[in-house]
Amino acid sequence: MEYTLFILILPLLSFVVLGLMDTKWKPRVAGTIGTLVLGTVAALSYYTAWEYFSSANINGVYQKITAFEVVWLKFNDILHINLGILLDPISVMMLVVISTVSLMVHIYSLGYMKGEKGFERYYAFLSLFTFSMLGLVVATNIFQMYIFWELVGVSSYLLIGFYYTKPEAVAASKKAFIVTRFADLGFLIGILILSFYTKTFDFGILTSGDANVFASISGATFMGASVLSWAMALIFIGGAGKSAMFPLHIWLPDAMEGPTPVSALIHAATMVVAGVYMVARLFPVYYVYTPEVLHGIAYVGAFTSLFAATIAVVQTDIKRVLAFSTISQIGFMMVALGVSGLGGQEGTGYMASMFHLFTHAMFKALLFLGAGSIIHAVHSNEMNQMGGLRKYMPVTHWTFLIACLAIAGIPPFSGFFSKDEILAATMHFSPVLGMTMSFIAGLTAFYMFRLYYNIFWGKEHKVQHGRTPHESPFAMLFPLILLATVTVFAGLIPFGEFVSSDGAPYHIHLDPVIATVSVLIAVTGIVLATILYRKENAMPAKMASAFSGLHKAASNRFYIDEVYMFVTKKIIFKRISTPIAWFDRHVIDATMNGMASVTQWTSARTRFLQSGKVQHYAFAILLGALIITALAIFI
Repeated sequence: MEYTLFILILPLLSFVVLGLMDTKWKPRVAGTIGTLVLGTVAALSYYTAWEYFSSANINGVYQKITAFEVVWLKFNDILHINLGILLDPISVMMLVVISTVSLMVHIYSLGYMKGEKGFERYYAFLSLFTFSMLGLVVATNIFQMYIFWELVGVSSYLLIGFYYTKPEAVAASKKAFIVTRFADLGFLIGILILSFYTKTFDFGILTSGDANVFASISGATFMGASVLSWAMALIFIGGAGKSAMFPLHIWLPDAMEGPTPVSALIHAATMVVAGVYMVARLFPVYYVYTPEVLHGIAYVGAFTSLFAATIAVVQTDIKRVLAFSTISQIGFMMVALGVSGLGGQEGTGYMASMFHLFTHAMFKALLFLGAGSIIHAVHSNEMNQMGGLRKYMPVTHWTFLIACLAIAGIPPFSGFFSKDEILAATMHFSPVLGMTMSFIAGLTAFYMFRLYYNIFWGKEHKVQHGRTPHESPFAMLFPLILLATVTVFAGLIPFGEFVSSDGAPYHIHLDPVIATVSVLIAVTGIVLATILYRKENAMPAKMASAFSGLHKAASNRFYIDEVYMFVTKKIIFKRISTPIAWFDRHVIDATMNGMASVTQWTSARTRFLQSGKVQHYAFAILLGALIITALAIFI
């Protein structure tokens, strides 16, 4: 299966060619080339999935296949860094997800970004981002994953800051880059600790179940905890940064300053699920050797999910509602991994997390691209500038509604099946945690239909910025229709037959009680949103007034950004950096300048010794000889 190497080579070549040619080609040519390349990558990914799932099942277990591998850096006979392509159920699944969403974004952008300055540069950056994500998910070892992990950070920085003339976009790109860099430092330290003791970076060895691999680290402790627990917790911090887990979530809402198709790419199937994928890749290590860290991941995910859902309820910018929705849904995936076991019914959480990653990628990409279609029509992100758009944008309306029903967990849409499995896994692990996640699912249904009604129902705004809203061009509608179709039917895929925690087929069985309760909770959220927002009325304002403190805090994201700014500006910059800068200028620099001044003064005073006159040198030699002779006589 060495042909899979082209899945990485093609988008890299696309980036290089489009980046070098830049304005030398017409924008349409650059967009067409980038889209055709991604179409080829998607076709190769689908073929890889078909070939892998039809041939890699041996004795009922899907095998790990190294399709390609080469030694990149060799430190010694034991420790070396390879670059290669690892195929197993989750990497193959991610190839399909990433290539599908990226292809839809490429097609959609042909219409959405038409006429934008830097169109060619935009497609070059899309290719780089896709290459980076594909390289991350097929990595054969954790250091290769880290390399592509950083490339994802760089390419997302470029895409978020695409509108580099806008100060908000520049600030958002820097914020995303800096926050994730701090998290990635933890990731790197964790990798180094893990590899120092295990003598390997290879995923196959780390997840093989061989206890001898961890023999040298199992007894090592630091500050009362095992060194392996510290390593795995630090590695998770890297994942928490990429997947916007609390308190490292602050970059994600501001990333909305990038083009809307970029938002779909980053927040649907790619960058934000990198952390989930990383935990899933190292799941056997977490579960067998550091279960306390795994459970901690579950609680962090649950808090993040509730925190983000609460904020999403009061946001007025449609892209920010979807951004906080993404944070909340990523929390669901983390919770599912955190409560899971290995194999059989114990592995429900793992399977459910990957299943929800798959379904969420499709309907969240649909939501973001639908939001782009709406923004394209009304030229605003604010819900108060919308209303009644269902009459003017029927295709966008119906596809957006399908996505809302899916994320709310209404059957038979895909989100129902994956979310129901997560709720079942959490309820089995802890009824309290299960009820908490069920409540968050109800909040999800509420805020998504609040968004839906404010956009497509309510008071009509027939004229926006001097023009009547209209449906988007076909290049933008085609991805919406395709993703909506996938959203409708993806839940019927026997996902557990292909992806499970131990590689063996897992038969999904819906728990009728949990399924019924979850649907009732979702319906309750939808009904409440319908009462409050389907028609314009005073009830939302009254509720906001009744809970004014909570409403204000949630509207301001619970002031977490302000806390970060206070800590960085008032404490780090003013109390730490400023004194250090003073010491650097007035002590270290002054010392160096003083030494230079003394040297210059001394050289000026002794300059006469280098006069260039032979008689002066002869006199100095004679005088020195007389002094030495006198000293020899008298001493």
